[in-house]
Amino acid sequence: MSRRPGFLVYGLLSAFVVGSAFPLYWSFVIGSVTKERAIQSPPPLYPGGHFLDNARRVFDQIDFWAALGNSVVISSVSAASVVFFSTLAGYSLAKLRFRGANLAMAFVVATLAVPTQLAFVPLLKEFSNLGLAGTRTAVVLPFLVTAFGVFFMRQYLVDAIPDELIEAARIDGCTQLRTFWTVAVPAARPAMAILALFTFMHTWTEFMWPLLILQGSDVQTLQTALDQLKIAPAGGIADIALLQAGTLLATIPLLLLFIATGRQLVAGIMQGAVKG
Repeated sequence: MSRRPGFLVYGLLSAFVVGSAFPLYWSFVIGSVTKERAIQSPPPLYPGGHFLDNARRVFDQIDFWAALGNSVVISSVSAASVVFFSTLAGYSLAKLRFRGANLAMAFVVATLAVPTQLAFVPLLKEFSNLGLAGTRTAVVLPFLVTAFGVFFMRQYLVDAIPDELIEAARIDGCTQLRTFWTVAVPAARPAMAILALFTFMHTWTEFMWPLLILQGSDVQTLQTALDQLKIAPAGGIADIALLQAGTLLATIPLLLLFIATGRQLVAGIMQGAVKG
């Protein structure tokens, strides 16, 4: 007999939804008031009528559309690269038998505990020596593949592809590459879609590495371009309303991406669960 969720479940879910949506609402509230009202106490709780004015000032002070295009290109290339290489490596570690596979997997897991920021200074020096500092290429290169992506795809593919299916493909004369393309990739599509979305989001919101490598360059991502808005005039205060309006504008593409792909992602997850 199936049990219907009670009020406690609905209450917890409602609290989770409200808590998740509150930062977005708060950004809109602060971004829709004046500079002076944004820093007053008590803080504003309801939206004002100045969001369009603040948005217009954002477009006047930074090259928003160029930064948006750079973020789209960098995030798309990073997501495609991470998905491809992580799926390839995850399939190899999950289904191919070769000496050192367990050691390689242990190395991948160990690197998850190493903060990415530790590599920023050596990478910055190396890219400067190569003349790549200040370019979109330098932003993308360190993140063409990630340890989390390899680990995630390996764990998914271990159970998603029966060993018998791979053996059958080999008996039919498929090469390793053809077996990967015709057997592993279709089975991995739900996980690939999730990994692509997470990687796109992570790259889109990444701030520290683009700030270091693009310093003094005309090429800016949305996050580094928005950083210019927080600079306060001499003896003045930072324009928090302007910064929040720009932050909200930079979040809109991610929201549209979620709305456009949400149903397909859920369907993919359910399909993978049924197959597993």
